[in-house]
Amino acid sequence: MQVLRTIDALSSIHGPLALAVGVFDGVHLGHQEVIEAAQEHATQHHGTAVVVTFDPHPAHVLRPGSAPKLLCGPRHQQLVLSQSGIRFLLTCPFTVETAQTPAREFIQQLVRAARPLGCISVGHTWNFGHNRKGDIHLLMEMGQQHDFAVYGVPPQKIDGFVVSSTLIREAVSRGDFAGAARFLGRDYSVFGTVVEGRRLGRQLGFPTANVDVENEQLPPPGVYAVQARINGGWLPGVANLGRKPTVSENAGLSLEVHLCDWSGDIYSRDMEVRFTRLLRSEMKFGSLDELKAQIARDIEAARS
Repeated sequence: MQVLRTIDALSSIHGPLALAVGVFDGVHLGHQEVIEAAQEHATQHHGTAVVVTFDPHPAHVLRPGSAPKLLCGPRHQQLVLSQSGIRFLLTCPFTVETAQTPAREFIQQLVRAARPLGCISVGHTWNFGHNRKGDIHLLMEMGQQHDFAVYGVPPQKIDGFVVSSTLIREAVSRGDFAGAARFLGRDYSVFGTVVEGRRLGRQLGFPTANVDVENEQLPPPGVYAVQARINGGWLPGVANLGRKPTVSENAGLSLEVHLCDWSGDIYSRDMEVRFTRLLRSEMKFGSLDELKAQIARDIEAARS
């Protein structure tokens, strides 16, 4: 997938362009409907679908004290989108200055850059531009002026609930992975890079990968059966999400993953981890021998 960083870069893509525009945190089922509308238009008109999003999340700039925790960091979002068949992603840098851009001017920038602009697909209730004055009605008005189609995708409902990032965050925060998957349309996972740790797991006989996760919304601390993906393949494992009370005082929250069927160096590699089941809560042990014995039991429980 090609990632663009400026609106002007749209001019390099074969048109007509079908733009799916939104924040798309989590790329849940509602977001997928918006994206699929653009993909269908591109197919019908022999054009190209492009997802248009913003980094950082606008709420982190406009109201940093109350911004939601992200379900997907930028690279995780790119991974999910690429797996859905998206070939082009435009990530617009979002700053305080960006927030001052009038809604009409933002759309005009897209019109000028596209060769040509075929459609814009958004969530029906999405607002954008300075003071959030842009909405589906403005898009339809400008679509008539500049000859592009507009798709306002209605909210998606599952079991009577409107699919939203908020609901998914709530499910993840209480460890309800089945509930999160129901709204995501895929298993909930976290993504990050394996970084150097203290190598205590290796000393205990159970080497672990310390994953510097992009995700801000995490499940409750504990020991989990997981599946981890490196280089495209999923491997079973056991993960500790917590503060390692046995070996450290006042440590920050970290994710350590022991892969059951892996040997070799994985430092600096990207890893995606999906949580299967909570095995137990994190606890403090009286000695490293007690910790080692419990890790062995956890691995067996994860395998089963």
